[in-house]
Amino acid sequence: MKDRKEFYSILSEIDGKPFSEYTRLIGDFDFARYVLKFGQLDTGSDAENPVFNVRIPQSIAEMPSHLYDSPVRRTALEDLLTRNLSKATGRIARFNESGLARRNIVVAEPGQKILPRTAVVVTKEYIDARIRIAMPYKVFSDSSSDNRQIDGEMARKVFFDDLPEVISSSLLYCNVDMAEMESFVNGMEDADRARQTLATLGMVSFIGEGSFLVRTPGTDLPDYENIIPFEVDESAKTEIEVPNSAAFKGLGIPAGLTVVLGDAAAGRKDFMAAIASGVFNHVPADGRETVVTVADAVQVAVDRGRSVQEVNISPFLSEIEGADPASFTTQAADSFTSQAASTIEALEVGARVLLYDENTSAPSFLTTDTRVAGLLDSTARVSLAQRARQMVDELGISLIIAGENLVAEYIPIADTVLKVEDFTVTNITEEAKALDLAVPPEAPAINLGPMLGRSRWIMPSSIDASVGRRDQVIEAIDLQTVRFGRSVIGLDGISQIADENQTLTIGLLLYYAKLRYMQEGYPLREMLDMIDRDLGGEGLAIISRDIRGDLARPRRYEVAAALNRLPTFRVSHATE
Repeated sequence: MKDRKEFYSILSEIDGKPFSEYTRLIGDFDFARYVLKFGQLDTGSDAENPVFNVRIPQSIAEMPSHLYDSPVRRTALEDLLTRNLSKATGRIARFNESGLARRNIVVAEPGQKILPRTAVVVTKEYIDARIRIAMPYKVFSDSSSDNRQIDGEMARKVFFDDLPEVISSSLLYCNVDMAEMESFVNGMEDADRARQTLATLGMVSFIGEGSFLVRTPGTDLPDYENIIPFEVDESAKTEIEVPNSAAFKGLGIPAGLTVVLGDAAAGRKDFMAAIASGVFNHVPADGRETVVTVADAVQVAVDRGRSVQEVNISPFLSEIEGADPASFTTQAADSFTSQAASTIEALEVGARVLLYDENTSAPSFLTTDTRVAGLLDSTARVSLAQRARQMVDELGISLIIAGENLVAEYIPIADTVLKVEDFTVTNITEEAKALDLAVPPEAPAINLGPMLGRSRWIMPSSIDASVGRRDQVIEAIDLQTVRFGRSVIGLDGISQIADENQTLTIGLLLYYAKLRYMQEGYPLREMLDMIDRDLGGEGLAIISRDIRGDLARPRRYEVAAALNRLPTFRVSHATE
């Protein structure tokens, strides 16, 4: 193995030479406290910054083993170290001649949710950090196709001043806030234990008393100007024991059919958003640390204009002109059919809890106006209200339906009715039932079990990530948009994507699924089972040929949602 002196010498030798000479740095270099691994460099002028792997032996890092002695604690530690790295790179950002900050060292920037990531990997032997480094160069005006010349002086500052400082301040146990690290890891373990306990208590979600649910508009950050602690009426309060702190106290939402009544502006919208977000754990000071929801809960929203491929929406639509509702296909679904298809698709891949809010639902899908139902008895549409009780009883799933104006039909058939008012929740089931509201009109009889046992096989040729000579072009344009080959996948109707690293990983997982499983002819649900198995056993590294530090694990439900919205996606056949 080469050492840091040789690395320095190479930088001196290639100073002022063409950018492509940076390839001489490919290899492993011992920097005494860590090993710098450089695998490949794309010398194209529009190429991404190369990834360097920094490996620190545990004999140097000295990270206590109890901080990563379980998968949950390891994920928390890796996530926190990634945040430390990101903060450290921000502190050493240099300013160019125009006065603009330039980050030569780039690390994934996690959001409010704690996720399995590839930016930092912790083992008993070492800590790996995957860092992108913008290789310094100067541009000269000449006629060559690539007029970049290596800036050796700046490169030496990056690799011998900045990088050691970033590594030392963020990844060595002696230099980090030990109390913060313990609290972060323990908090993650407590939230995960609470989530695992929900099923044994007959619950699907838990919202801790005192949580801050309001977000700054357009972000996932707490709205510090409107800090309103969530409160629970004493009669509705419960608690969950956790291993590292006092029991969580708050509201437990039971399995079954739950109605949440309230004005969107009085806390209902934030309450439902927190439940949906509770499938992930949150960082300290986020305000939702004690909000946990079972991992297989999916929020289903209207997604007008999305494509649908051979989905059986016959529980909600008995006939449709020019199409078969038992195998519904369209390139642009309307409000009703988009939400019906999204409901069936979520159940197809294993969702056990479905969340709906009237603000993000098609009124015609959510409810039937019983006042005029007798005049519309020939309609082919069946609302969710007409099918909800059957779905809960026959399929064993849970539904949480929230609203103010469109949820009256659910109250007579609900197991639980909650009221959210000024961020205080009260169980009003008895009071609501006493209203003696009309039940939804009877829906046409249909056996839901066999319908949900339907399997769809994917046509592999329809999953094409290539552009020209490149076999894959996949990128996250923003949080809810993926470029996949020549196609763009819009995920505006998918609210449970955590950050852009997850969005990117969704695209890469679709490509991995095509190469690994679609050619073998597995149906969608079985394919997702095997992908979950692969990720659980080998981690995210298996989905990319190159070492990457910008991946974050998504849930199977968002992967399936992206596949279902890929414009080129086609189903080869479907069977009951």
